[in-house]
Amino acid sequence: MASPLFIRDARVIDGTGAPWFRASVRLAGGRIAEIGPKIAPKAGDRVIDAGGRWLAPGFIDAHCHDDLVFLRDPDRPEKIAQGVTTIVTGNCSFSLFPATEPTRELIAGHFGSLLGSTDPDEIFLDFQGYRDRLHSQGIAPNIVPLCGHGPIRLAVMGYDNRPATDAELERMQALLKAQLDAGAAGLSYGLVYPPSAFADPRELVALATTAADCGRLVAAHVRSYEGGLMTSIEEFLEIIQQAGAAGLLSHLQAAGRPNWGVIPRAIDRLETARQDGIDVSFDMYPYMAGSSYVLQLLPPYALDGGLPALLERLADPRISAELKRWVEEGDGNPDIQSKISLIGWGNIQLSAIGAEELKPLEGMRMDAAAAQLGIDPFDLLVRFVREDEGQTSIVMFQLDAEDARCACSNRLHMVGSDGLPRPGAKVHPRAYGTFPRMAGPLVNQEKWFAIEDAVRRMTSIAAQRFGLYDRGILRPGAVADLVLFGDDIGDRATFADPLQSPTGISDVIVAGVPVIENGVATMSRPGRVL
Repeated sequence: MASPLFIRDARVIDGTGAPWFRASVRLAGGRIAEIGPKIAPKAGDRVIDAGGRWLAPGFIDAHCHDDLVFLRDPDRPEKIAQGVTTIVTGNCSFSLFPATEPTRELIAGHFGSLLGSTDPDEIFLDFQGYRDRLHSQGIAPNIVPLCGHGPIRLAVMGYDNRPATDAELERMQALLKAQLDAGAAGLSYGLVYPPSAFADPRELVALATTAADCGRLVAAHVRSYEGGLMTSIEEFLEIIQQAGAAGLLSHLQAAGRPNWGVIPRAIDRLETARQDGIDVSFDMYPYMAGSSYVLQLLPPYALDGGLPALLERLADPRISAELKRWVEEGDGNPDIQSKISLIGWGNIQLSAIGAEELKPLEGMRMDAAAAQLGIDPFDLLVRFVREDEGQTSIVMFQLDAEDARCACSNRLHMVGSDGLPRPGAKVHPRAYGTFPRMAGPLVNQEKWFAIEDAVRRMTSIAAQRFGLYDRGILRPGAVADLVLFGDDIGDRATFADPLQSPTGISDVIVAGVPVIENGVATMSRPGRVL
């Protein structure tokens, strides 16, 4: 049980977007007991003197990929250092559950393609198994796991690129329903990532309907963030409208200079959809570069049959030449555009590499890395597929600052870091700096929004979307997930040196228990699977 705490003399930002006010806050039993300018501590209260610093609800990371690292590092130091107290995982169709015994290894390979080597023992038959493992070891922040479409389809159909039969669809729906009934927060699609990319509209609507029937949301990495963004948004809106589901469009962006400037039109379409009764919103991170795995540089059909089939294709000189031509030039289809044709090899930075021989290339751009090895960039891509099993992470410099400002200052926006944690690698700096960047430089220097609005995007909007109705707002009776920070809050992580902790955050509290106190991690693990 959390000991009573009294936080004296804070500038309180309550998470609603309302102007800050000066008050003290008393915590008891893991919840907020009192708020007011004249309240006093009670006997036995431990006092934290805020000294006029900002006190806000704990930040909620609405979109990330921390599923695996939670098992390996349950203290999540780089997240709590940012004031994050709740983390939504299982995004973009990637989750560690559900599985069948025969497909554990297959699903481990699927998850590992995005997050690095994953052991079959880290794949779970169901949500309960994942939850119980986390609770048995303890976790510092809270976690809200979504159920990924990828493992559901793999458990029933493998990597087959075809429509599901009626019987297969029934099995997938039953598998999803079991996870949602057990407490998973919703369903996530990754419509550019095989095998989720292989699903037809009938399958997508059916599974979204199952989610809606269970009162859960549907999140989606849509099919294209390039020239096909508007078409992809229409597909997602159609899915959630037919299903009657609440929808969360993942990391809204327009990638590649030829597509810049589309975001205002995309937001207008989402606003129109809401006027028509479709419950949709979106998340986005405040950086001009994205991150993914190297296999995303290939067309989705190349993964038909999984990694073994891709390796066979690359071994065939004719097919390999066709794939190289697609990667570097595209095929003229405006809806499915090649990343390299849009931004070039020089805008792809190597982030995380598992193969020891290639690991020294981390942090280099692909054109420079290929030149150092004396090979063509596409041949380097092939080496990553063969020697690193396609598990190489990349950072893609592809976004426009004005598009990002437009998205991150819209009323439908919530903050998701989209971090891809890979210990020992040069990960995207958003894994270490997203939330202090929102509350610091984007408020004070860039003037994207006021501090109260920045906090709202990191707290109450996400809490409402995921049904966390007693979190995300600083009110008596709410769970005491809190962050205390100063005017010097800011990110220090860069693309060259991404593993730097932020400044300005002194105290982070989860359910009334400090996990960071006066800038030092306490190693307490009060978090729960919510």
